Amino acid sequence: MDKMVRAGFRVALLQLKVGLNKAENVANALAKIRTAARDNGARLVALPECFNSPYGTQYFGQYAEEIPGGDTCRSLSAVAKELGIYLIGGTIPEKVGSDDKVYNTCTVWSPEGELMAKYRKIHLFDINIPGGIKFRESDVLTGGDQLAVVSVDGAKIGIGICYDIRFDELARLYRKQGCDMLFYPGAFNMKTGPLHWELLARARATDTQSYVATISPARDASAGYVAWGHSMVVDPWAKVVASAAEGEEMVLADVELKTVDEVREQIPIYGQRRTDLYDTKLQKS
Repeated sequence: MDKMVRAGFRVALLQLKVGLNKAENVANALAKIRTAARDNGARLVALPECFNSPYGTQYFGQYAEEIPGGDTCRSLSAVAKELGIYLIGGTIPEKVGSDDKVYNTCTVWSPEGELMAKYRKIHLFDINIPGGIKFRESDVLTGGDQLAVVSVDGAKIGIGICYDIRFDELARLYRKQGCDMLFYPGAFNMKTGPLHWELLARARATDTQSYVATISPARDASAGYVAWGHSMVVDPWAKVVASAAEGEEMVLADVELKTVDEVREQIPIYGQRRTDLYDTKLQKS
């Protein structure tokens, strides 16, 4: 019997301008989502990290909303249902009731407008590069402790956020759970972006033999934190198949699940791993 060949779907990554006005940020995202689905046939649309607020520890508390009851989530739910698409809602700062904790959280919405998954950024961005950049998310944010896997038209998709892409162990855990594609909404800066953004996307694609999508805000040179941009889709061969420059832009790519299967069959590294010597294991379910 012939082996079943899996199909695929079109994805759209929205590299969005983000300003101080939350309502305008969300309205812009909704308009671009409609264009991606109606005019470009996207089945899955993904937004960048912190798309409803500027990126910065001074903003997280001010812009934080509850999930799924906040205004931003209600808008994402409604537009996903309106268009009948899957929607990876970038990230927003999340507050939890009367709890003082704030998370950097990605939501995923079904074509029925239902919340399929919620992923809280696990690895917080605490770095200090003398002469470059100093940033401490942990001053304001709390790290998550759960993975998020969703099914989209026969594919399994794993979610990470920005700094998470540096930790290959997380990507390998998603691979062990059968993921075909990894999405990383992220806002690399002008120091790390030129050096590592594409490198890490292609490395994670190589590690896991999966598609990898990275979704950045558009660059605003006047902002306190300047994003690198260059959102991209990388295929399981680690080839960049579609990418943006630095401005507001839409990245379209057709994900072919048969390519995932072909790469894994032709270079069967997961069956060749020496798990008698080493392994990567999920400690908390």
